[in-house]
Amino acid sequence: MSESTVRYTPLSRARAIKEFLRKFLGYHGAQLGLLCLVFFLVQAAVPNILVGPLETVATATGDFLAPPSSLHLLGTDEVGRDVLNLVAHGARISLMIALLATVISLVVGTTIGMMAGYYGGNVDVWLMRLTDFFFVMPSFVLALVITPVVLQVMGRGSEILGFRPSLFVIIAVIGLTSWSFVTRVVRSQTLSLRERTFVDRARVAGSSNLSIMMRHILPNLVPQIAANGALVVAGAIYVETSLSFLGLGDPLQPSWGTLLSLAQRAGAASAGAWWYLGAPGLCVLAVSLSFVLIGNALDDTFNPRRRVIP
Repeated sequence: MSESTVRYTPLSRARAIKEFLRKFLGYHGAQLGLLCLVFFLVQAAVPNILVGPLETVATATGDFLAPPSSLHLLGTDEVGRDVLNLVAHGARISLMIALLATVISLVVGTTIGMMAGYYGGNVDVWLMRLTDFFFVMPSFVLALVITPVVLQVMGRGSEILGFRPSLFVIIAVIGLTSWSFVTRVVRSQTLSLRERTFVDRARVAGSSNLSIMMRHILPNLVPQIAANGALVVAGAIYVETSLSFLGLGDPLQPSWGTLLSLAQRAGAASAGAWWYLGAPGLCVLAVSLSFVLIGNALDDTFNPRRRVIP
């Protein structure tokens, strides 16, 4: 009997989830990645509780590039704002952009990959040529070219749902330029799944192509999508940080990349203000590494052939 046709009871499903968690959490990388990620997610969820409201030039309480002290644990910036306060609030913007961009990337990549792998023929040829273009062209380069153009067309008008349009532009641009890797993985799996017995049975039963893809193929792709999605988040954080560092972020809602840009403009490196550059830089590194560790652990858990002793 095909795995796809097995009827799971609530008890067997609970056992399967328990077994998955046991294997996944058995990897030290997964444990470290989750611990670090939870820390930053809490920081992003309740920054006002942890460090107070976002400090502005008018509410700054410190001196010019003051080093870390008991009052300002991570020092201050060029206008006296607490760097810890800025980093905590920047976590919300950076993670929001990365996670939402990843959702767009996974939806686009999964849709195109399933269609190319399932239909084959000319559909596969044309969709994969489009994928190859995005695959060989670095997403950062595409985002760097597209983002200023879209921002110029849209302008930086009124806020949308509490966030300025520039943030939504960056989310859309990153998501729409970083899906090619997911597409190739999904296509290769779909090519295998479409030849399985349970798909043939669904065709004979009169199921439509859309129904087969959504009810039979997509559920079997979830492990690969989840594992690669964690890696896409790490890439999205890198692209967002780079774009913001180059001045395409929103200074009124600073992300970690924006803080790095402000520190560079303030001459933090030449002034010896290592805390101003180091704090957001280490946050970017830590979160990216966390998602990479989680993605690798998921891949090893779902794919026994790659599994190594943790």
